[in-house]
Amino acid sequence: MAINRIAIGSAGEVNRPDTIRAAFAEFFSMVIFVFAGQGSGMAYGKLTGDGPATPSGLVAASLSHAFALFVAVSVGANVSGGHVNPAVTFGAFIGGNITLLRAILYWIAQLLGAVVACLLLKVSTGGMETAAFSLSHGVTPWNAVVFEIVMTFGLVYTVYATAVDPKKGDIGIIAPLAIGLIVGANILVGGAFDGASMNPAVSFGPAVVSWSWTNHWVYWVGPFIGAAIAAIVYDTIFIDSNGHEPLPSSDF
Repeated sequence: MAINRIAIGSAGEVNRPDTIRAAFAEFFSMVIFVFAGQGSGMAYGKLTGDGPATPSGLVAASLSHAFALFVAVSVGANVSGGHVNPAVTFGAFIGGNITLLRAILYWIAQLLGAVVACLLLKVSTGGMETAAFSLSHGVTPWNAVVFEIVMTFGLVYTVYATAVDPKKGDIGIIAPLAIGLIVGANILVGGAFDGASMNPAVSFGPAVVSWSWTNHWVYWVGPFIGAAIAAIVYDTIFIDSNGHEPLPSSDF
């Protein structure tokens, strides 16, 4: 079972060159992702004069985040695994695929990357606001927690199926593409309700720069629960099980 493989790690791990390189990879991937994703929202606001949210704005947010995450995961995959999300890192930890100490370094790098990206956006746009995630009218914090649990479950389940599962084979760019697409699709679902974060770092960066923390806990609790459930479910049913036998390529 996944939880049985959870590991703390050794003190020397944090000083290893590969661990440090991986943390830097997460930092730069997060800068790329948040700058493009958050920046597209700011650009849309400038073009519309900060008008009300529209369906076209939601589609634009979905596409920009999907494209940016596809790139961010791709460029980090060979160094850090391309997590680009504290919830994904938590899911990997729950599944025994990363030690706690390495995960902590990833979390620090991811959070710093998100903050730096938002600061760069604030400076480069001449002081425009980097809006923090918030709940729409009529959406309670617990509604949003459920949204974030379900959406992050789909994201981390996709990560496990395309990037973690040892039976995945050589699928090249399919993993980053699938990860980007599920985030884009989930934004179309949840964006109008709670912003569809699925990523505590993406919520943390704008919250720090704008210093707006209303219901911020939602964007940590929901994604971490969803990630843990996805890791346990996928690992228990599909990785630990010996009942799955991939079809030979000649059968396709």
